Amino acid sequence: MFYWFLKRIVVGPILRVLFRPWTRGLEHLPVKDGAIIAANHLSFIDSIFVPIAVPRPVVYLAKNDYFTRPGVRGSAQRWFLRVTNQLPMDRGGGAGSEDSLRSGLEVLRAGALLGIYPEGTRSPDGKLHRGRTGVARLAIAAGVPVVPAALIGTDAVQPKGRTVPRIRRVGVVFGEPLDFARYEGRSGDRHVLRSVTDEIMYEIMRLSGQEYVDTYAASHKPKLLTADPPDPADPSAPGMPDQPGSDA
Repeated sequence: MFYWFLKRIVVGPILRVLFRPWTRGLEHLPVKDGAIIAANHLSFIDSIFVPIAVPRPVVYLAKNDYFTRPGVRGSAQRWFLRVTNQLPMDRGGGAGSEDSLRSGLEVLRAGALLGIYPEGTRSPDGKLHRGRTGVARLAIAAGVPVVPAALIGTDAVQPKGRTVPRIRRVGVVFGEPLDFARYEGRSGDRHVLRSVTDEIMYEIMRLSGQEYVDTYAASHKPKLLTADPPDPADPSAPGMPDQPGSDA
C-alpha cells in the first residue's frame, strides 16, 4: 500500500514533473506472471525511474551495504528500501549470495517482477560492463523471461558522489523479452550461465548504445582510481567536449 502511495500520490507525480521521464517498449512487459527486468546501472536513482515507468510493482535486489549502515540515517534508509520493495543482495559470494538469490527466486515464483542490475554495481565510467551470472541462474531456475532494459541519462541526473540530483530528462527503454526455456534444468551449468548472461548484456548494450567492456565493473573501479588524470590539452581525453567536425 505504501509503495502505491509513494508511486501515485507523492514521489511519482513530483518526479514526472521535474524529470519528464519518457519510456519505450512497455508492451514488452508481461501483464501478469513473473519476469526479470535486467538493466544497465548508471546511478543510485535507477531503481526509482524503472518502477515509475512500469505499471506493475517491481521488487529490486539492492546492495546489502544499503541495509547495514548505522545510525538514524541508516535506519531511515533501511525502512525506505523495504517499503519500496527492495531486498538486500549479498554480493560477497558463498551462503550469503545463495540466500539472496533464493529471495529473488521466491519473488519470481510468486508471479512478481524482479529488477536486477547484471553488472552488480554502478558503472564507474559510463560504459556497460560484463554481467554476473546470477541473472541467468534466476531466469533458468524460475522459468521466467528476461526483459532487457536501458536507462538513459540517469548518470547526468545523479552521478556517483553527488547528493542533490540535477534536473535532467531521463528515459527507460524496454526490449523484447528473452526466453531461456531451452536451458531448463541447467541452472548449474557455468557455460550455459555465461552464454545466457552475455546474450542479456548484448541486448542491454543494443538498447542503451553504451560501449561494452568485457571486465567486471567492480574490478574496474580500482583501475580508475589509480589511473593518471587526463591531459586537458588532449582533445581525445575522456570528458572533453566534442571537437568541431566530430560525430556528436
